[in-house]
Amino acid sequence: MSTRVTMRDVAQAVGVSPMTVSRALRDDPTVSEPTREKIRQTAQSMGYVYDTTARAFRTQKSGFVAVTLPSVNNANFAETFRALSNGLEAAGLQLLLGSSNYRVEKEEQLVRQLLARNPEALILTGGHHSQATRDLVRSAGMPIVEMWDLPDDPLGHVVGFSNANAMALIVDHLVQTGRRKLAFVGASKGADMRGAVRREAVIEAAQRHGLPPVKLMDAGPAPVSMRHGRAAIDHLGRDVGQFDALVCVSDPVAFGCLSAVQRMGLRVPDDLAITGFGHFEIAKVANPCITTVNVQAEHIGHEVVALLGAVFDNAADTPQRIDVGCTFVRGETS
Repeated sequence: MSTRVTMRDVAQAVGVSPMTVSRALRDDPTVSEPTREKIRQTAQSMGYVYDTTARAFRTQKSGFVAVTLPSVNNANFAETFRALSNGLEAAGLQLLLGSSNYRVEKEEQLVRQLLARNPEALILTGGHHSQATRDLVRSAGMPIVEMWDLPDDPLGHVVGFSNANAMALIVDHLVQTGRRKLAFVGASKGADMRGAVRREAVIEAAQRHGLPPVKLMDAGPAPVSMRHGRAAIDHLGRDVGQFDALVCVSDPVAFGCLSAVQRMGLRVPDDLAITGFGHFEIAKVANPCITTVNVQAEHIGHEVVALLGAVFDNAADTPQRIDVGCTFVRGETS
């Protein structure tokens, strides 16, 4: 009796991971062309057929994958969502979206509603959840992916990056350029957990470098945006000149801060450095362009799709932890 060749079999024959096989057979450009060709040839010689619909997702019950996002207005989350939607649609699945508005209690409500619809898998943004959500998810009996974070106690698979490492890159750069007196501009405590991690990471990095205590500037409840950054600086007034640098929780907040200090006549970066986070489009078109960190928002979505392809093909039966990393991007504001 013949045994069906699986994605795992192809991966072992080539000497790569099942997820690399999944990406290669979808012509994902993150896999080099020589590796893609080797995988295609090996799959063909072994008689493996990559069916992007029923075969690859043979556990299909509902025809959709559920995902929670903190916000639908955030451009980075939108990039991740597009990558997820396009990749899953190519595999015959639709994406069902719920927005938590940065509230763990709202996420809990969404998870209950989404699980009641019996999705193929559940994708959660972040690694901070209520205990009730954790209990619901662990008893759901379906693939679970947490994305955008690298939680210490994951619920299942993880695809993300370290917010702490990202902020350390920012602070290290500021110290190298002679900045010592830092202020962090972010959301009020208690809502945006990723923002909270960034705030604490800036404080810890400043302490590591022996800098004065970081001034914490509350820009308002999450989600904070350009107008919040501008309002925070307007509230502080010309006292902002006491700092060497403003470390902002996101690029939109950094743009708002930049606009406000420029109206005061302060020169950036000569009088004051400003940094953002996320490598949003606005960081690239601002004048001057904003120093930031690229967190690979679109790539996160691609990696989740590849991971689910491997999971549904029984080629990733143990929890996967994928760190997509982040890259410091020096602009003209520091």
